[in-house]
Amino acid sequence: MNVRYFAAARAAAGVEEEVYELPAGATVADLLETVLAVERAEPPAGTPPLQRILSRSSFLLNEVAVRDHATVLNPGDVVDVLPPFAGG
Repeated sequence: MNVRYFAAARAAAGVEEEVYELPAGATVADLLETVLAVERAEPPAGTPPLQRILSRSSFLLNEVAVRDHATVLNPGDVVDVLPPFAGG
């Protein structure tokens, strides 16, 4: 499955997107654990660590909002990580 990062999540992850292979029955929560297990460089100054960003982010699963982290994922799914945005 493909994980795409936006805004501060992209800065903290150090990449725009990553591909993961998870076992059948894996959930959004499993994916987030896997994402956090990746060793990463320190984020740029002023950017919170990825763990903090993920704890406050919204997620889209195949372009549909998903709030339940127990949602089961399928191979080929796309998960977008959308941190809180400010402005207006």
